[in-house]
This record gives sequence, C-alpha cells and structure tokens, in this order.
Amino acid sequence: MQALRFNQTGDLSYLEFVDMPIPFLDQDEVLIEIKAGRLNRNDISNVMGRLPYTTIPRTPGRDYSGIIQQGPVELIGKEVWGTGKENGFIQDGSHAAYMKVHRSAISLKPKSLSFEEAANCGTPYMTAWGAIQSCHVSEGTRIVVIGANGAVGNAAIELAKRHKAQVLGLVRQEEHLAILKEQDVFADLLPDAVDEKALKSLIWKYFSQGPQVIFDTTGHWLPSSIPALGKFGQVAVIVAPGNGQVTISVRDLYRNGATIVGVNSLLYSGSECAAIFDGLTKDFDQQLLHPPKNIQAHALKDAIGVYKALQDGLTTGMHVFIPEH
Repeated sequence: MQALRFNQTGDLSYLEFVDMPIPFLDQDEVLIEIKAGRLNRNDISNVMGRLPYTTIPRTPGRDYSGIIQQGPVELIGKEVWGTGKENGFIQDGSHAAYMKVHRSAISLKPKSLSFEEAANCGTPYMTAWGAIQSCHVSEGTRIVVIGANGAVGNAAIELAKRHKAQVLGLVRQEEHLAILKEQDVFADLLPDAVDEKALKSLIWKYFSQGPQVIFDTTGHWLPSSIPALGKFGQVAVIVAPGNGQVTISVRDLYRNGATIVGVNSLLYSGSECAAIFDGLTKDFDQQLLHPPKNIQAHALKDAIGVYKALQDGLTTGMHVFIPEH
C-alpha cells in the first residue's frame, strides 16, 4: 500500500513515500481504507522531532475518514471518521492507503459530509470542542474567536453557535470578513499591531460588558487578551509563538479575576474522540453544524511537497491527502 514513512526525526527530508504491507490486525482492531487524511501542523512537528512521545519508524497523520474493510462483520463497509492522540505518534497514522485502529475508536461519518470534509474536521473540532467545554460556553456567552478564518477558528464558531453563544470573529484580511458574516456572527478585522488597548477597544464595541471568553487560535494575542476580558473572563490558548515563552501582566490577570485555559487535543485518545464525534455526527446531519470550506485535496504521492510548502509558508489553508488503492 501507499504510505508516508519516517525512520528518524529532525528534518522533513526523512519523510519518504513508500510501498509497505497492509497492516495486520490485532484483537479488537479494524482496518480502514483511508479516503482522506488531513495534514495538521503538528504532523510536521512530529516528523521534525518536536513531540517527545513519538515512536519510530512511523507513518504520520492524525485525522482521517474512510471505510472499514476488515473487522467485526457488522462494521465492514461502514463509513467512519476520527482522530486521536495515538494516530501518527505511537501507532501508524492516516497518511497511508490503510490504517488500523481499535474498534472503540470508531465513529460513523456524518452522511452530510464528504470524505474530504469529514477528514478535515478531526483535530480542529477536537481542539475547538476542548476550548468550548473548558470555558463552559453556553447560551448567551460572549465569546471572541481570534483567527476565526482558520480550521480551528471555524470549528469554534460553529460549536459556539451550536451552544447559542454570542460570537465575535476576528481576522486579519478583508476577504475573510464576508465568510464570517455568512456564518451570522459579528466579524471585524484585528488591529494592525498586537496592541492591548486597540484590541480591547475593538472588542468592547461589540460587548459592552466585555467578553466572557477569548479564544486565541494564533498564539500571538494572549498578553493583549487578558486586559480585554470582562470580569472573571477566560482566555483559551492552543499554541505559543517562538520558544513558547510569553510575558503577561499578572496584575491584569488578577484584577479581572481572569483565567488562562490551555487546550491540547493530544490529551484525548481515539476512543474518547469517537465518543465526542458521535455527537458531532448527529449535529452535522441535522444541519446544526456546517462543513468546512476551501479544502485543498492532494494525491498522497504529492504529500511530501505539501508538507514542505506548509512548513515554509508557501501555502496556507486546509489540506487533505487522497491515497490510491
């Protein structure tokens, strides 16, 4: 079968496109014919050796959609989707023609989503779900999503709307505003520079008592977000820039009674993700959630070039790989 493979870490040159045997199933596992596998930035970090729990040799790829080809007879032929902290790290992942997972990690794909759309939901929706749950977003919650045009930002807006929250999406470019307005949320452009006074002034135009939650999907706005909160507000963060060291004002933190919430989708196993995705399947099929747009699909044989282009900043957006069978 087709697969990506790396035998050592530290450089994308170690990533190879190979032919290897179809996985052999252990007890309680199923074999999935991969129809689409999403490329996440931490798949790149995985090959680069920045994630200490990876074991090698390994096939990368966390997120997938596909069809069960082997396993319990009642599951064969079922269309599934999923993600999980094991995939691509301690067990072979979705950047291959086939992968195996434990049957407890299986979730039936929404009928309303294509394979490409379903694969693209994995990590973004798990990350957004973690933020929405940890910050107790519910009906009427005033939430700001910074970087609302990205995959995680889009998922956060969809889930916040599902909870009937009041949502403000902030983006860098004019072209993204129209997309946000189609989602029926407040939308505006981020300040030109990372400036706490400008950010607070912008947000408080929409929320006169300040936001209860700010979800920074970019990693750049944490110090400016804390003074922009309403009282007892929360900032959810999923990434840190550079070396991960960020300077914040502790004074602003305690004066607001604020909380910083860290969100890491790699804390959830495949089986835990499947239980969450079962609920998402119902919401997608009832049109309570809407599919991601502007997904770029690539043949798996071209995947290494896409890895490199994303790392070098030559391409952006949402990418999935399609293997040949």
